[in-house]
Amino acid sequence: MDSQLLPALLLLLLLAASGPRGQGTGSREASGNSPEQVPEGIPEEDGILVLNGSTLCLALQAHRALLVEFYAPWCGHCKALAPEYSKAATLLAAETVKAMLAKVDGPAEPELTQEFGVTEYPTLKFFRDGNRTHPEDYTGPREAEGIVKWLRRRLGPSASQLEDEAGTQALIDAHDLVVIGFFRDLQGEDVATFLALAQDALDLTFGFTDQPQLFQKFGITKDTVVLFKKFDEGRADFPVDELGLDQGDLSRFLLTHSMHLVTEFNSHTSPKIFAARILNHLLLFINQTLTSHRELVEGFREAAPPFRGQVLFVVVDVDADNDHVLQYFGMKAQEAPTLRFVNIETTTKYAPAGGAPVTKATVSTFCHSVLNAEIKPYRLSQEVPPDWDQRPVKTLVGKNFEQVVFDETKNVFVKFYAPWCTHCKEMAPAWEALAEKYSDHPDIIIAELDATANELEAFAVHGFPTLKYFPAGPDKKVIEYKSARDLETFSKFLDNGGELPMEDTAEEPQAPFPETVNSTEAPKEEL
Repeated sequence: MDSQLLPALLLLLLLAASGPRGQGTGSREASGNSPEQVPEGIPEEDGILVLNGSTLCLALQAHRALLVEFYAPWCGHCKALAPEYSKAATLLAAETVKAMLAKVDGPAEPELTQEFGVTEYPTLKFFRDGNRTHPEDYTGPREAEGIVKWLRRRLGPSASQLEDEAGTQALIDAHDLVVIGFFRDLQGEDVATFLALAQDALDLTFGFTDQPQLFQKFGITKDTVVLFKKFDEGRADFPVDELGLDQGDLSRFLLTHSMHLVTEFNSHTSPKIFAARILNHLLLFINQTLTSHRELVEGFREAAPPFRGQVLFVVVDVDADNDHVLQYFGMKAQEAPTLRFVNIETTTKYAPAGGAPVTKATVSTFCHSVLNAEIKPYRLSQEVPPDWDQRPVKTLVGKNFEQVVFDETKNVFVKFYAPWCTHCKEMAPAWEALAEKYSDHPDIIIAELDATANELEAFAVHGFPTLKYFPAGPDKKVIEYKSARDLETFSKFLDNGGELPMEDTAEEPQAPFPETVNSTEAPKEEL
C-alpha cells in the first residue's frame, strides 16, 4: 500500500471511532449503557431527552420506561407544560423505579407524528420495555407531581399488599381516602381489574389483601372493595357480585362515594365535581360571611344522603370569586340564600317556587319535584333592547328570538356568540360588513345573540361562534353554517339561498367551547 495513504486512512478510522459530537464509544461500552444513563448522541435539556426520528430507537433501547411529549414550538399549552415537565424530570431522578422523560418537536418530525397518530399538542405517549408499536396515551395530570405519580403507578405496584392489622390500620390512618380490596384469591381476574383501576385513580390510595383476620376485623364475608374515608359516613362497601368485578362500575362507585355529601365549589373542587359524572347538581348559594347563611348548610347536608349518586349537592359562596357561576344561572349575589338545580348534560335549570326557607324538608321537596318532572325549567333571557332592530346587525334575546327567526317572510342569519370569545371578536368586522351589505334587502336579516345570557327552547348552543340560517317559509327550517367566516363566503351563502357552491363547501374548523362551569379536560392545540 502507498505509504502516503496511511495517514489519511488512520484519520478516517479515528473519526469513525469517535462517534457523534466527537464522543468515543469506549465509555458507552464500559458503562453497559444502564437505563439511567443518556445514550451518547442524544441531546438533553433539563434532564429531558430531545429526540428525533433517528434517536427515538436509541432511547427506547436504553430505557425501560419512556414518556415522550410531542410538542410544537408555537403551542401555548406546550409552553405552559414545559416547566412542570422539567420539574417532573428532576423528581424522577430520585425515584426508585426509573423512568425517563423525552420530547419531540412534532412539526419538525412529521413521520413520527404520523406514526403515533399525533393530531394535537401537547400529546404524550408512554413507551414500556422498548415497545414502539403500542405506546400508551398519557392520561394523567399536567403538573410535575401528577406526572411522577402516574408513572409510579405504572412502574411500581399500584396498590400495597396488606398482611396484618397494624399495617392496614396505618394505611387507613395516613390518608383521607383509602381503597382496600378484600379478595379470597389474589391470582383471580378481579384482583387484576382492581390493580388496573388503581393505576389511574391517582387521588386515592389503594391496598389489597387475602388475609382472613383482616376480613374478620372489618366485617367482610365475601370479596368486597371498601372505601375508607375521614368524612361523612366513614366507609362505603362495594361487594363483588357473581359476575366478577366490573372496572367501570367500581370506578363510578369510587367517584361518587369519594365526594363529600356537600362540596363547596371552588377552583380546587370544580374538576372533581364534574369528574364525578353525576349529571344533576343542586346548588345552595349563600354568603359565607353571614352566620344566618352558614347555618343553612346543615339542613342542606341532612337532605343529601337519599340522593347520593343521583344528585350532587354543592355550596356556592357568592362572596367568593364565583361571579361566573352566578352569571351562568342569571343570578345576582343579593338573591342568596337560594337554590338552583341544573342538569349539566342538557344545561336545563330549575329554581324553587316562592321564597321558601332552605331546610331539610324544602331541599328534599325541591329535588323530588325536579326529578319527578313536577316543575318546569327556566331559561335565561335578557330584556329586549328598545333599539334591537335599529342597527344593521339586529340584537336578539331569548324573549324575541322565535318571533324574529321564524318569521315566514324573512331569511335570518344569526351569530350565536360569547362576549369573551376571541373567535367571535375576530369575525365581528365581517359580520358587520355583511349586515351593511344586505341592509337594503327587506327579506334578509343579519342578527346576533349572546348565548351566555340567553337560552333557547329550540336548541342548545355548544360552541362559539355558532352560525345558523333560518330560511323564510312555514317549515321552521334551520341550516347550520360551517364554512369560512369571511364576507365573500357569507355572501355566496346568502345569495345561493342558504347553500354554498361545491367549490366553497370546505368546512372551517370550529372553535372549541371552553365551558365556564364544567370545563375539566387538559387543553391541547390542534395541528
